[in-house]
Amino acid sequence: MLTGARQTGKTSTFRRLFPNYSFVSLDLPTEAEQAEKEPRAFLQRYPPPVIVDEVQYAPGLFRHLKAEVDAHRMRKGQFLLTGSQKFTLMKNISESLAGRADIVELETLSFSEIRAALPHIEIEAAIVRGGFPELYANPDIDLAAFYNSYLATYLERDVRLLTNVGNLRDFERFVRACAHRSANLLNKADLARDVGIAPSTASHWLSMLEASGQIVLLEPWFSNRTKSIIKSPKLYFADTGLLCALLQVRSKEALRQSPALGAIWETFVFAQLRDRERRVGRVGSLFFWRDRTREVDFLVDVGGRLELYEAKWTELPDAGDTVNLGFGRNAVGRSRVTAGAVLCRTPNSFPLANGFRALPITELEENSNRL
Repeated sequence: MLTGARQTGKTSTFRRLFPNYSFVSLDLPTEAEQAEKEPRAFLQRYPPPVIVDEVQYAPGLFRHLKAEVDAHRMRKGQFLLTGSQKFTLMKNISESLAGRADIVELETLSFSEIRAALPHIEIEAAIVRGGFPELYANPDIDLAAFYNSYLATYLERDVRLLTNVGNLRDFERFVRACAHRSANLLNKADLARDVGIAPSTASHWLSMLEASGQIVLLEPWFSNRTKSIIKSPKLYFADTGLLCALLQVRSKEALRQSPALGAIWETFVFAQLRDRERRVGRVGSLFFWRDRTREVDFLVDVGGRLELYEAKWTELPDAGDTVNLGFGRNAVGRSRVTAGAVLCRTPNSFPLANGFRALPITELEENSNRL
């Protein structure tokens, strides 16, 4: 099962990796209807090995897939499924395919992946353009048109599938209000008040944005030694391209002048750290740390050994940019902290005060374990 937001390349990935598999998309209403109402006939039409695209449109298919898998348990990888609503899919898998399915989530392209194809791309351009593969496969695509279309499609299809939203305009306003809060502590009451909806509705809509891969909620880190009073998560958009589009930031120049520049950069850094952790199989290792007065943007917990990171837009950080890192290191225990750095736009890593380093995003993966 390959999940992830729309346009992250799920279908293209499977079709390139498995060119000899048959293929059917449940985006087509007639196919989805047969898969839901006549699953046996559907599976006879598309026998394995087969790729079933957007499988969330036929939840009734899952229990019949279970029967097919159980009948041929030694034949691995006969059904390759994609879907765009993670929570809906997880429910169906846990009920019907528990122990029978491997689940992989596909994110938008990381900066390291973009640079592998376009070595000379500027970091500002990658932030504004975002990580959707089609934007790099077809560089002439108009960014504004792409993201306007993406948002409209998302509202009309995914939102209506996940829940009965009475007013899509209110939901679109809610999405834009979330964009203004990326890289900030989540306050559901304030968010609901600004949009003019009930707090319970805000909670439900946040879950929908999570389910469809548009936002990520980063939890605070706790330990018995340093009990923090902060319980709220921080909200981040999963992709800076969509974030910039929602904030009307459509060029490198607009990015540099944006009052949201710091939050956009922190959102970008979060995506790169999240990608690094997922690549090495450390899901659930990324947090932030905060007490009453200070915050460390990111904390990575690997078996009790900690890495601390601050996100700064600057090209030349100084000792002042390490103050929170030092405070956080003392609070969690110096002996536990194995790395500490300011993640910034410097072209090369260099030492800062108190044992910390300035680290470019491009060296994050290679150097994190040697700081």
